[in-house]
Amino acid sequence: MAAANHDALFGPGRLRVKICGVTNAADAALAVDAGADAIGINLFAGSKRFVQLDAVAGWVRALPVTRVAVVVNATRDELMRIAGAACFDAIQFHGDETPEFCAASPLRWIRAVRVSGAEALAAALACATPTLLLDGCAASGYGGTGVAVDPALAAEFVRANGNRRVILAGGLRPETVAAAVRAVRPHGVDVAGGVERAVDSRRKDAAKLRAFIEAARGA
Repeated sequence: MAAANHDALFGPGRLRVKICGVTNAADAALAVDAGADAIGINLFAGSKRFVQLDAVAGWVRALPVTRVAVVVNATRDELMRIAGAACFDAIQFHGDETPEFCAASPLRWIRAVRVSGAEALAAALACATPTLLLDGCAASGYGGTGVAVDPALAAEFVRANGNRRVILAGGLRPETVAAAVRAVRPHGVDVAGGVERAVDSRRKDAAKLRAFIEAARGA
């Protein structure tokens, strides 16, 4: 296994790639081998990619890339339990958490923004984190819905906020990510369903992982 770089997602340089919604150690290894910089683990019980912290802590702790816990409206006690497990480098807030609540995170944090329009992006600037993840907005859930972000809106936001690390998510796939990267020029990209074996399978596909990362970085 490669030497650990738990700061990989946040570092400067080439485009960063986060593979989210990983549910098992084998798929995490596939993502790392394909060149992922970060692995996202969904600890929100309402997600179709939800996993129990205790069930995954062992193999997550061993990952050599940035390890991100994805939460939705978690309690303060739950956040402390995540930090106490000593297997995550960052927490991604994907719910209705206030900027003040996020700022008290026990770990480095990412604010996920459901981009319903320019107003949502403007509101995100109140969050005291340099890392913002732009995701599609859908009534069906808090994330992982496959809804894309308006690339023109995202590109304008990136240009206007050079002090932020913007990660683009929402409906990306191996065949669409290159165009999205060229249009938006984000710090990184994030994918979950776009690299799965089948819809709602909860399993990643090795060929799709490699194709996605190669296309993203090639752009």
